Amino acid sequence: MAKAPVLTPRADDFPRWYQDLITKAELAENGPVRGTMVIRPYGYGLWERMQQELDARIKAAGAANAYFPLLIPQSYLTREAEHVEGFAPELAVVTHGGGKDLEEPAVVRPTSETIVNASFARWVQSYRDLPLLVNQWANVVRWEMRPRVFLRTTEFLWQEGHTAHATREEAREYAAHIHREVYADFMVNVLGVDVVLGRKTPRERFAGAVNTLTLEAMMGDGKALQMGTSHELGQNFSKAFGIRYLSREGREEPVWQTSWGASTRLVGGLIMSHGDDHGLRVPPRLAPVQAVVLAVKDDDAVLAEVRELGAALTAAGIRAHVDERTDTPFGRRAVDWELKGVPLRVEVGPCDLAEGTVTLARRIPGGKETVGRAGLPELLPELLEADQALLLRQSRDHRASRTVDVTGVSEAIAAAKGGGLARIPWAALGESGEDRLAEHAVTVRCLTTPDGAVPDADDAPGNVALVGRAY
Repeated sequence: MAKAPVLTPRADDFPRWYQDLITKAELAENGPVRGTMVIRPYGYGLWERMQQELDARIKAAGAANAYFPLLIPQSYLTREAEHVEGFAPELAVVTHGGGKDLEEPAVVRPTSETIVNASFARWVQSYRDLPLLVNQWANVVRWEMRPRVFLRTTEFLWQEGHTAHATREEAREYAAHIHREVYADFMVNVLGVDVVLGRKTPRERFAGAVNTLTLEAMMGDGKALQMGTSHELGQNFSKAFGIRYLSREGREEPVWQTSWGASTRLVGGLIMSHGDDHGLRVPPRLAPVQAVVLAVKDDDAVLAEVRELGAALTAAGIRAHVDERTDTPFGRRAVDWELKGVPLRVEVGPCDLAEGTVTLARRIPGGKETVGRAGLPELLPELLEADQALLLRQSRDHRASRTVDVTGVSEAIAAAKGGGLARIPWAALGESGEDRLAEHAVTVRCLTTPDGAVPDADDAPGNVALVGRAY
């Protein structure tokens, strides 16, 4: 009897494949409350690496980490009308505590603009206090009707940045800086995911923002995924919360603000961008384990060799892990590491030991080869960088091959339903065209210029709409 495949083939059932991979690779599982998730150690290790890379870039942009309460007075959300309207269907509200009705219900944090700005109103007095640049790593709760692990969950993890500036221009440039130099740099150069940088249409922008900048990626099935957003908030929240500063000229003025965030949705994007029928493929620059060294057999000399080799690779700056669990069959261990997407497997058996070689398996391009043990610490960094570049190239080629230029709304809808993205002049689409797209569960993912840049305005001449179905 033929052995059943470990994962459902992607081409047969992409959603089933996605769930199979999350389970088999031990990334996460559903929590006891509908829409919640338990992130398992290996999955959390991926998130930790994402945190490390993003946090370094956020701090380089001048923001400092802080923490704000999980529970927000309900009255805070009502101060900005568009904001509360946008989030009302997703709110979880606490009405009882300590066995008593609360004097004022508390909302479980869906996002922190309101509670952060209550603090900003106390912290900002004059131009000397600006710019105020704050980030927090936290969990948020948005009651999700159609949950999917990592992509849409009732509770998820994220970072959210909040800033206050003296001028509109400064706030606008900072939001763009986060968009380009923090998010795009991380997603392209660490995740190896090709992203389109653009701005949301008024219909799609963040509730309470005057402009939303987005990063959109194409997943393996041709659908889009919003990977992160950076918002210009204008003075909407500063006026609502009384965040005013005394300018150099002695005038009292409201500040200009931004907010921006990226979440554990990035883990889902990683899976759906790079995974294949054998499991996950983790970009080397992100991978918690870049190379696993496996002992093929329970042999003292082999075990001593894999330990020594693991130490040598670690000393060379490679994130290496030694697998000496010889009480578990070698084949099973190899498949487990393949499912987890570790870029390199270095396999050592008695024959390899005798010949001064190892068997090297490369997860990203695939294939095995026999290489000399002596030069391994010098060879592997080169291979890891080559594999990182390959993933990004494949991501770019995939998006290019499934994106078409169209001139009419019907063509855009057909392209999206066919499993791809369409580019259509915004002048040929417009708000009425957006309404037609929505009837077919298709949206404008973002607006760009003809050469792929971010437009200066929603209605700038020549704007192009990127249209597709999305997660």
